[in-house]
Amino acid sequence: MGTSKTDFGAKLSDAVIRGFLSVMLRLPYETRLNTAGWLADHVVAPLSGNRRRIRENLELAMPELTLEKREEIVHQVANSMGRMLMETYSDTEFLAQAAAAPITGPGNAVLEQAHQDGKAALMVTGHFGNYLAVRGSFLSRGIPIGGLYKRMSNPYFNDHYVAAMADFGEPLFERGRRGMANMLKHLRGGGFVGIVHDQRINDAPIYSFMGKPARTAESAAELALKYKVDLVPCYGIRQPDGSYVIDTEAPIPHTNAQEMTQRLNDSLEAQVRAHPGQWMWTHNRWRDAGNDTTEDRARGRARAN
Repeated sequence: MGTSKTDFGAKLSDAVIRGFLSVMLRLPYETRLNTAGWLADHVVAPLSGNRRRIRENLELAMPELTLEKREEIVHQVANSMGRMLMETYSDTEFLAQAAAAPITGPGNAVLEQAHQDGKAALMVTGHFGNYLAVRGSFLSRGIPIGGLYKRMSNPYFNDHYVAAMADFGEPLFERGRRGMANMLKHLRGGGFVGIVHDQRINDAPIYSFMGKPARTAESAAELALKYKVDLVPCYGIRQPDGSYVIDTEAPIPHTNAQEMTQRLNDSLEAQVRAHPGQWMWTHNRWRDAGNDTTEDRARGRARAN
């Protein structure tokens, strides 16, 4: 049977990516990151339409910014995305950098105590800074964090991308029935799990994020309540010199799934407002949230107030 055009395109795209990575990984670490950031900003972002999407989302969520400031953030976001991709494939150097990163916030002591007691924990973050810095930091201290991930549409790229992420801690769980079952087994066994919380989930309830209605999954809060584990917001914040600080906030108090989910959104929002150039503004985070039901709108208004 012949190869389909779609399959051929996926293979070709992956071959180009592999070739690019092969060349980039020959460069010194800092040169590699700087080059990837420049290419993402000046080549990939304008060609892919990312600049337009970042501008539109900034105008929606942070209209108080001047045009000059928004344009500055547009470039920062694209550069950050390029650097993050290259950091993912630079496991040796980036793991060393993550291990040396200072750790702030009360969540760190809570998580270390949970690990010593053999208890599970949920660490929640967003597409902000580089969440792999958090995983690398804890891995360097003998605390691996299992991760939940969404399979890439290109299966050939997906294989080596997941392998690269595995260098920062295992096990990894693919979104889906089987992956969720394995994740729950890991959690029940006292393992740590990291969840990237800021993706738009179809048909999820409406919550406030950046002052706008956004569909947000309640699963992290529900798991914390069901298994009686700490729910800790954690962020790998990139510093001006390219290093990282690992910020571990106090655990979200166990109340109910709705209140806890909103507090997770509020936590990430505070980080985004403090460092807007480090969040992945290319996501369609607020898409379709305006097409909610009357009940959703009422719930969303209550959560926003």
